Amino acid sequence: MARRALKLASWTSMALAASGVYLYSNKYLDPNDFGAVRVGRAVATTAVITYDYLTTLRSVPYGSEDYLQLLSEVHLRSARRLCELCCANRGTFIKVGQHLAALDYLLPQEYTSTLKVLHSQAPQSSMEEVRQVIREDLGKEIHDLFMSFDDTPLGAASLAQVHKAVLHDGRTVAVKVQHPKVQVQSSKDILLMEVLVLAIKQLFPDFEFVWLVDEAKKNLPLELDFLNEGRNAEKVAQMLKHFDFLKVPQIYWELSTKRVLLMEFLDGGQVNDKDYMERNKIDVNEISRHLGKVYSEMVFVNGFVHCDPHPGNVLVRKHPDTGKAEIVLLDHGLYQVLTEEFRLDYCHLWQSLIWTDMESVKKYSQRLGAGDLYPLLACMLTARSWSSVNRGISQAPVTATEDSEIRNNAATYLPQISQLLNHVPRPMLLIFKTNDLLRGIETTLGTRASASSFLNMSRCCIRALAAHNKKNACSFFRRTQFSFSEAVSLWQISLHELILRAKALRLAGWVSALLHWLLPAPR
Repeated sequence: MARRALKLASWTSMALAASGVYLYSNKYLDPNDFGAVRVGRAVATTAVITYDYLTTLRSVPYGSEDYLQLLSEVHLRSARRLCELCCANRGTFIKVGQHLAALDYLLPQEYTSTLKVLHSQAPQSSMEEVRQVIREDLGKEIHDLFMSFDDTPLGAASLAQVHKAVLHDGRTVAVKVQHPKVQVQSSKDILLMEVLVLAIKQLFPDFEFVWLVDEAKKNLPLELDFLNEGRNAEKVAQMLKHFDFLKVPQIYWELSTKRVLLMEFLDGGQVNDKDYMERNKIDVNEISRHLGKVYSEMVFVNGFVHCDPHPGNVLVRKHPDTGKAEIVLLDHGLYQVLTEEFRLDYCHLWQSLIWTDMESVKKYSQRLGAGDLYPLLACMLTARSWSSVNRGISQAPVTATEDSEIRNNAATYLPQISQLLNHVPRPMLLIFKTNDLLRGIETTLGTRASASSFLNMSRCCIRALAAHNKKNACSFFRRTQFSFSEAVSLWQISLHELILRAKALRLAGWVSALLHWLLPAPR
């Protein structure tokens, strides 16, 4: 019996050793791709983070200075562990980590600042894997399809990477190729996240982040279908064709599949690259205004919103023929379609916020599911303090002190934020993400929360509400009334904007005169 057991153990050891050598030597097999490894790593990281929160904060009075200091330290340690998990498991984990990193004014600063590195640490597929995907989806080798194909990708994201290539007819194109293992792993990863989030909620009842998994479960299949991305790109290009400063790449359908997307190659600098704009004499204020117009039109007028405007997906350049500044919008995999009811309520809410109508702020916040947390919703949407909301968000730009206060309060009000996110309509979640990404760009450019941006938003709200009223009007007379009211409201905004510019010019004149008096020109 002992001899048999020894023999079985020897054969088992040899088999395991041989398997280990094979896996180690086979460059196409990565231990990180095995389900047991990915699950084990995720469970272990979740357990360590949970244990850290439970033990570190247990003996400290809630709300005290020591508690807040320790809480910040635990947030930072946990964020680093979560970031390491995302980098190791890649794919869906990086995608969700990037989503969390974008929630600047909803999550503690320790998490968002730590997870931001995931935008630049996405996995990269080997050229052999790229060839394999193209061969499987297009039925030909790369050299049969392209005159040239750059092996080094222009950029790599959590789900795909993009290569520059030249077709045999001379057209320069961008080829987006999906990472080959993402499709297989994504559904299992989402299920794993769902189980872990529910387990955490059992220990921390205030932890209300099930919505994050629900959103990933709904949106990931859409992002993994590149044909859907191509359709979105064509739809938004047609929808916003009246903006001559916006460029969306043309899709080449004859060489596009669910995992390969061929599109027009457009270059430029990232929208947050101020040095690039200075070198190319591009006005950052003009770019900021253009970006605000594009997103206000998408949200308030069309209800079809590009939900991933991080700097890598928004380029700026000078048009090669006209020399005018252009915005290039890339990566159209994730769009949020707003229902008419949601869009109109959201229009009314922003109108109320801009014109400081606090009764309407409460009314439309509650219609959007905020309940008694309507002040919190207003602060989260505007990224302003409640006192600033009450004074009027268009009266003064955000200060560094106010911005720091908001970020610090995100940690204090995390339970209430989580509760609110669970009650608002699902489209609001991606709207929050989009707002935060746009604010991050404005902060980098130094154009944050100007009165002009709020007035442009108000114009879109007026047009959207007027279009709805005219569509439902029962007579020509009523439609004429709504058209007249719309024209008057838009004229009032233009007049208000003119007055603000005149004040700014007068102030600039006073400052110039004062400096001239204090610092007279040398003789």
